[in-house]
Amino acid sequence: MNELKMRAFTLVELLVVIAIIGVLVGLLLPAVQAAREAARRMQCSNSVRQLGLAIHNYESTYKRLPSGFVSHGSTGEPGWGWAAALLPFMEQTNLASRIDFRVPIEADVHREVRVAVIPTFICSSDIGPNLFEIAEGDGHSHGTNSHAARTTRLAGVDDDGDKLFPIAKSNFMGMFGTFELEDAPFRGDGMFFGNSRIRFSDVLDGLSNTIMIGERGSRLGSGIWHGNIPEAAEPHARILGVADHAPNDPVGHFEDFSSYHPAGVNFMRADASVFFVPNTIDHRLYQAIATRAGGEIVSSNE
Repeated sequence: MNELKMRAFTLVELLVVIAIIGVLVGLLLPAVQAAREAARRMQCSNSVRQLGLAIHNYESTYKRLPSGFVSHGSTGEPGWGWAAALLPFMEQTNLASRIDFRVPIEADVHREVRVAVIPTFICSSDIGPNLFEIAEGDGHSHGTNSHAARTTRLAGVDDDGDKLFPIAKSNFMGMFGTFELEDAPFRGDGMFFGNSRIRFSDVLDGLSNTIMIGERGSRLGSGIWHGNIPEAAEPHARILGVADHAPNDPVGHFEDFSSYHPAGVNFMRADASVFFVPNTIDHRLYQAIATRAGGEIVSSNE
């Protein structure tokens, strides 16, 4: 009988096989990551769409949109914002029933409400924690509060200083408009501002030409769904966003719209349709669709 001879791999052959596997893994991983991000972006857009449906149901009930935030006088309190007003229209009636909308957000009675994480308000691509310690206010810093921060990394609004309490994050902001929030928090040219009572009939630019909601990543600090907390750092910008800079602008203003999605940000028009705005959008067009009654002509080719 002929002996059956077994032939083993040589070292060179083994190294070649390992190299081939390494190349295949290197080619596969980016595709897997891209597929995962595409799924996360789709989930994010679905959350924005749910907010749009809730807003339209709110408008059908009350014949106006919720206020950007509610303030009695100039105090900024009780501060409950547009997102909190939507809770009964988002299958969150039990949580809404635990809120005394006459009492400020920071009151002890709302301790458990403050830490309620609502999945619809979270973008799955955002890497920030769903609960964070909100910083005590010390002025309007734009999130770049030191020379060291500007030369190394952008500092977040919650990175330094005393903290008030833990609170749940939100990645979705109401559109305030095109100018600095702190200049006139009760007179935005967008859909939401302090004590706003916007009706759809006030949107003279057209619902399909006007941004209502956009997302913001937590790179410079986290937004919240609750509303305006006067004692907190950047209180108005926690629930409202401004289109004075392009999405994901490297200038790094906290109140800008931003995301961890590659190349752009999810927005919702006032007609509840969701669309993706690239970082490279023409700035004039971006500001045109950020206002409710600017009178701009938006071409379908832009």
